[in-house]
Amino acid sequence: MQFLIRSLLLLMAFVSHMAFASPVNFEQATFDALQKEGKPVLVVIHADWCPTCRAQAPLISELVATPEFKAVQVMRVDFDARKDVVKAMKATMQSTLIVFKGGREVGRSVGDTRKEGIAALLKKAL
Repeated sequence: MQFLIRSLLLLMAFVSHMAFASPVNFEQATFDALQKEGKPVLVVIHADWCPTCRAQAPLISELVATPEFKAVQVMRVDFDARKDVVKAMKATMQSTLIVFKGGREVGRSVGDTRKEGIAALLKKAL
C-alpha cells in the first residue's frame, strides 16, 4: 500500500512539474513582444533526435519551475523545421541555449547538460 501511495505521489509531482514549466514553440511576434517588454527569455534550439537536447529538457523544466527562474520565458525552436530562426539566432548546432534580457542576448551555451551550467546561464537573464 505504501508503494502505491508513494508511486501516486511521484506521478502527481512529475505531471504537475511538466505542466508548470513547458516551453512554448518559437513565434517571432511573441519573441518580439517579450523583448520589447524586457522579459527574460531562454531560446532553446532543440531537435527531437538529439540526445543532448533530450538531456537538457528536464533540467530546463526543473530550473524554470523554481521561484528563482519562474520569470524566464522558455521558447523552443525546432532545429530541423525552423532553419530561418536557427540562422537568425546564429546557432550552428542543436542543443544551443540562448538567453536574452532587456531586448538583447546576454549569454549562450552549446551542449551543456549540467544543471549548474544551465542555471548560471539563466541567471544572466535576470
